[in-house]
Amino acid sequence: MATRAVRLALAACWLLVSSCGSSAGEPPPDRELRLLFIGNSLTYANDLPALVRELGRSDPSRAVVVSSVTYGAYSLEDHWNRGEAQQAIASGQWDYVILQQGPSALPESRVLLIDYVTRFAEEIRRAGARPAIYMVWPPLNREPEWDAVTESYAAAARAVDGLLLPAGEAIREARAANAELQLFDVDGFHPAPAGSYLAALVIFAEAAQSSPVGLSRRAGVTLPGAEAAALESAAAGAMARFDGR
Repeated sequence: MATRAVRLALAACWLLVSSCGSSAGEPPPDRELRLLFIGNSLTYANDLPALVRELGRSDPSRAVVVSSVTYGAYSLEDHWNRGEAQQAIASGQWDYVILQQGPSALPESRVLLIDYVTRFAEEIRRAGARPAIYMVWPPLNREPEWDAVTESYAAAARAVDGLLLPAGEAIREARAANAELQLFDVDGFHPAPAGSYLAALVIFAEAAQSSPVGLSRRAGVTLPGAEAAALESAAAGAMARFDGR
């Protein structure tokens, strides 16, 4: 009888430890970072979502899953009226839904950006995710509008307590530090591969709460050493100046 009692006591202890888990009943960590992109050609140029997914290789314990709804020259109002974006939001268990439209420097464009970010934010939170605002930039022939673009996107993030992704400011910082970096395509607006990669550094690092410094090496991305360091430094600088959380 004593032996059976000991076995029962040990079994009870094992069940108690198992039910408590490794951290006082906390759920197991999420093994995926799920990101939905809603935007236009500034998102699909150079397949920005795929670049973000590639940076996810920096953390083998957590896969990055991406999807996107993008159409050329679309605003968030266009996406709202089409309805496909809302269906995508509702259909997946996203961590963040990343919203992007054009520069939105004009006062009336800022009003529309905030309006439709707010509408989408309600859908996003209803689906259990958090809105993230992908800050873009002006065309280079309208460079004096950069501050207005930055403020439009920062205001939209504040309006919904969204995660601000200051990619536009990272690109501005990289250009100021090294004018030889090829960040723009020939039209002076759409990003060259390096520009999209810089945006991806910001987006992944903010969403994963990771430092962009050394991220290329950790993800196994091959870039010239000086270029990788310059892009990562610009991403870190912009993130430090714009606390998206």
